Amino acid sequence: MSENAFFTPTERDALLIISAKLWNNLRNDFTSGDLRRLNTIITTGVEQGVYKRDKYGINPVIRTLHTAELIHDNIAPDRSMTIAVLIYNLCRNGHITEMQVGEWFGSDVAKLVHGLIKISHLYQKQAAVEDENFRKLLVTFAEDIRVVIIMIIDRLGLMRNINNHPNEKFVHDISLESRYLYAPLAHKLGLYQVKSELEDLSLKYLQRDVYNKIAAFLKETKQAREKYIETFTAPIRKVLEREHIKCHVKGRTKTINSIWNKVRTKKVEMNDIYDLFAIRIIIDTPVELEKRDCWVAYSLVGDIYQANPSRLRDWISMPKSNGYESLHGTFKGPQDKWVEVQIRSERMDEVAERGLAAHWRYKGVKTDGGGIDRWMNNVREVLEEGSKDRMELIRNMHMNLYDEEVFVFTPRGDVFQLPKGATILDFAFRIHSKVGCSCTGGKVDGKNQKLNYKLRSGDTVEILTSSTQVPRLDWLNFVVTSKARNKIRQAINEAQSKKADMGRELMQRRFKNRKIEIDDATMSRFIAKKGYKTSTDFYVDVEEEKIEMGVLIEDYLDFLAKQQDTSKQHETAENFVLQHREVEEDKSNDDILVIGNNVKGVNYKLSRCCNPIYGDAIVGFIASDGAIKIHRRDCGNLKHLTGKYPYRIIKSKWSGKMGKQFGATLKVVGNDDIGIVSNITSLINKEGNTMLRSVSITSNGGIFEGYLVIGINSLDSLDLLIKKIKNLKGVKDVQRTSH
Repeated sequence: MSENAFFTPTERDALLIISAKLWNNLRNDFTSGDLRRLNTIITTGVEQGVYKRDKYGINPVIRTLHTAELIHDNIAPDRSMTIAVLIYNLCRNGHITEMQVGEWFGSDVAKLVHGLIKISHLYQKQAAVEDENFRKLLVTFAEDIRVVIIMIIDRLGLMRNINNHPNEKFVHDISLESRYLYAPLAHKLGLYQVKSELEDLSLKYLQRDVYNKIAAFLKETKQAREKYIETFTAPIRKVLEREHIKCHVKGRTKTINSIWNKVRTKKVEMNDIYDLFAIRIIIDTPVELEKRDCWVAYSLVGDIYQANPSRLRDWISMPKSNGYESLHGTFKGPQDKWVEVQIRSERMDEVAERGLAAHWRYKGVKTDGGGIDRWMNNVREVLEEGSKDRMELIRNMHMNLYDEEVFVFTPRGDVFQLPKGATILDFAFRIHSKVGCSCTGGKVDGKNQKLNYKLRSGDTVEILTSSTQVPRLDWLNFVVTSKARNKIRQAINEAQSKKADMGRELMQRRFKNRKIEIDDATMSRFIAKKGYKTSTDFYVDVEEEKIEMGVLIEDYLDFLAKQQDTSKQHETAENFVLQHREVEEDKSNDDILVIGNNVKGVNYKLSRCCNPIYGDAIVGFIASDGAIKIHRRDCGNLKHLTGKYPYRIIKSKWSGKMGKQFGATLKVVGNDDIGIVSNITSLINKEGNTMLRSVSITSNGGIFEGYLVIGINSLDSLDLLIKKIKNLKGVKDVQRTSH
């Protein structure tokens, strides 16, 4: 493939212009050997047809040269980045190897080329990237900060050159990603000019009518705006010159995108926006005098125009996390218009314009590059979890990048980044979980503060701890970080479990001293009777001495006695009533009702409230419909009926064998072991003249409780069955019940 065939006439003209400018710029930073080798590699790559246009027709040679040019123009020149941009396509296509790159240009260039090759397939797609590829792209971003810069600058070059591209969907997708991903990344790295241009171009391609309207307005008002800027800045220049402050003063019109955001969010017309421009004072001063001279300039401007103290923004004393430093003030100028004035040094201005990369020129100046590295690590951790919705991930990235944040210091000077609203307790957990769990408060700039004190950027925080401190549930009311919340819940759960174990041991020891054996099933019912949802809550109260042990023991013994003797107590009470009636009835020589298979002419029913079976002591009760309902003598309802309707009670007895099955309900309690329920049901089914009708089982805390409804022919058979079930391994208790 010839060079002429690969380039269109327009591209050839662009190639000549970009190449000449780029080589001229690189001559000061590159060796002649670097330039010769780069020229040879690229030229032979074109001649041998190594370069391939992507599916949207983008010429890779023009694109890489343009990106290299923009890197040189927008950030401090970095040899490794520039070379990597120029040759990674050739390396990806096999024209040269990564090993050769290392030998010719050094390991640092080879490292960047390797990173770019890993995501080079995304360059081919250009537009909407798929879920997994998009995730891998951003994970790669986090591997080397310079890869981020290359990707952002490359996107800027692409955005500049797609204005008239025929594929509208391609332009739309590229613009959307630029707005929600690349512009926020540029902002985070302090590449403000790049960020602003990406936003403006995105607005232009996505909402061209809006863009054109604002652009036309700015063009129409340009003359009046420039005249006002000159009127405003003239006295400032004069006073700064008089005070021998070497500087230059200029006006800057705000970007079209920022103007549109104000129109949209504040719902005002463009004519009503007072701060369409800002004044910038850039002072030429040594690094050690920067802060002093900036504040002097601020004071001098304040002598001329009225300052608005509430609008003062001091990013000199406390720079932003991306390294941005500047003093922003708002002053009332001619015609009572409020004007923003930005005051900074030459160094600060270069950092503001070129971002983090500008720090490479000022190696002696202390910066917070670690904050960017920490942020990139956080991005990597989030992205490695993946996402089903690419656009949702982009939007989340957009929101996260613009969330307000606070930066606080340890007494040793370490910086920690936290979300706005974070407290001393959040900071303690950010340091370490153990520190958070034992935190009692903190000293902020030497002053004692409580756990819920909300931190502010610039605070120096010393965490105070105590070995006796334990996490509390109310801490969840004011912490804001997920790590703090999760660790607090985890610590509370662990502490509760530990307390519950100690409470259980304490109770068992006291019961043992009283020679009282604890029945697990009975204790489980006792705890529920006390109103506790879980046994853990009960034993925690025992450990915390909210329950008096002596009272607990007496309550348990009473409950145990009632559980064991319920049927006997009922029988004793009812027998007293029935015996009393039997004495009265004997005196009157009343007849006894006899029921059974051979008895005819008697309308009777077995009562469902107590389910009497053959062999039970029984009593009849004449119902309102004339039928006689047969109750067991120990039936709980019989005492009420005897007291209210004594004249309806009839002595009753069985007549020999019934020859039929009766329904009976058994309540079984035991250990929740594998196979125990199966053993019980198997035993019942093997019994002659016995049938299992239904089973209901519940389990809690290792104990099961079951209700078995069986068909059985006599009380003797039932008593024998109960004894057999009690003898099964794991069964703790079996009782006949009415329900």
